[in-house]
Amino acid sequence: MKRLRISGIVNDSIVDGPGLRLTVFTQGCPHHCPGCHNPQTHPLKGGKKVFVSKVIKEIAESPLLYGVTFSGGEPFLQAKTLIPIARFVKAQGLEMACYTGFLFEELYADKVPFARELLNYIDILIDGKFVLAQKSMDLKYKGSKNQRTIDVQKSLEKGKAILTENEKWN
Repeated sequence: MKRLRISGIVNDSIVDGPGLRLTVFTQGCPHHCPGCHNPQTHPLKGGKKVFVSKVIKEIAESPLLYGVTFSGGEPFLQAKTLIPIARFVKAQGLEMACYTGFLFEELYADKVPFARELLNYIDILIDGKFVLAQKSMDLKYKGSKNQRTIDVQKSLEKGKAILTENEKWN
């Protein structure tokens, strides 16, 4: 049984994307962005380990969900372990979103193990490190102006980052 290291799970979140969402906060982050909203998620050995099946069960038992969001920490550090969860989310017809400090281009080039495979199941990617000097409270679902809200499936088709036109995210 695969286990995921998490900081926590929030059900019925309305701040990590449009609609009711289940948000998985992964544990461990190499970016250590100054002013990070979740600094408790930085230590690689922090948080707790949970079975992937437990996360999937929580999603399955939440009938009102519009989507699931992976946040952190840095979700792509555990990309291989997140793949079965993301696959389940898509099989349920739910939207899959993910926050990352990496750039789409780095993930697309598979510079992070299993990143490209995980991208196959993600609809929306908010990429880029949080930059305190570019922080803005006017942005929808992101913290700093350098971060992009990417339509992952269109980006995979085109081989380059394509910003989403989805009004729910903009």
